[in-house]
Amino acid sequence: MLKNRTTPHRGPIALLSLGHACVDIYQGAVAALVPFFVSERAYSYAAASGVVLAASLLSSVVQPLFGTLTDRWAMPWLLPVSTLVGGAGVALSGVTGSYAMTLAVVAVSGIGVAAYHPESARVARLASRGSHTAMSWFSLGGNLGFAAAPLAVAAVIATGGLRASPLLAVPAVAGAALCAAALRALRAPGGTAGSARAGRGGAGRDDWPSFLRLSGAIMCRSIVFVGLSAFISLYVRERTGGGELAGTAALFVLYAGGAVGTVAGGALAARHGRIPVVRWSYALTVLAVAGVVLVPGPALYLCLVLASAGLYVPFSLHVTLGQDYLPRRVGTASGVTLGLTVSVGASRAPSSAPWPTPRPCEPPSLP
Repeated sequence: MLKNRTTPHRGPIALLSLGHACVDIYQGAVAALVPFFVSERAYSYAAASGVVLAASLLSSVVQPLFGTLTDRWAMPWLLPVSTLVGGAGVALSGVTGSYAMTLAVVAVSGIGVAAYHPESARVARLASRGSHTAMSWFSLGGNLGFAAAPLAVAAVIATGGLRASPLLAVPAVAGAALCAAALRALRAPGGTAGSARAGRGGAGRDDWPSFLRLSGAIMCRSIVFVGLSAFISLYVRERTGGGELAGTAALFVLYAGGAVGTVAGGALAARHGRIPVVRWSYALTVLAVAGVVLVPGPALYLCLVLASAGLYVPFSLHVTLGQDYLPRRVGTASGVTLGLTVSVGASRAPSSAPWPTPRPCEPPSLP
């Protein structure tokens, strides 16, 4: 296992965290685009959730492959390249001429995001020098990206319509520059990674049974989270009658509450241990999701905050637990625990809403 607890490199960790935020905007952006696909293109809820599925289906398949590759070879160039690919797909999604092309470009975006996570988590653990706190800040960057996604999409699409979607490429350009700067800092004299293979093939024996149990818990968490993120905006609009603003606020609450949960997770784990914190967080999530469904009116926002915190408190703990369970396959562990947190659940998105959805519009015809 990675046991060195020396002082982490704060500069590279900060850059990697900001870059992570830029990448994960594109995981959150697809769900944030769903109401606009429904309103501007008359997509049914099933068709719109199919877009969410397309963004993550290939991602869930190729993510372990990228993890295996990064266990064998140093691929730091994947960080800026995959960031650009992820942004390009979302940027093109609003200007495609057909439903099939929309599915294709968001699938490309999903592949870009999938390529980013295993190598970025390996590099972040290397820069953190084994610090769980530093890894929590890296994970926090991704959560902030999720939180910013509905705001960025609303700012661009609500004012310019889906045709303005190319403007959503801006975070990808910024993220690629941040990743490149972080890699340069790590290669500089005094940086961590004089060896491109540092942090790969560490000492210790892989504990596959524990890792598989952890993976099962992550998959369950993923289904709940993606179900919420795909449908909460539409659900709150119908439930409260607040229109697009109410839906966007609900999605922001879901993601922003996760940022608080991630920071709290590191502190709670330091005091009570990682496994107990993960278990109690999921117990809270069950009760909070029930509240989202049953509690009437604006009070459901409070339940949504609790559900978000419960889902995100274990977020960075999953990453470090997975890497510690598979010390010889850090890339593979990172690919599953960090990337598949979202992408596996998206395969259940069309059927994972925990409430009855309103009657949809007619599905779009495929050319």
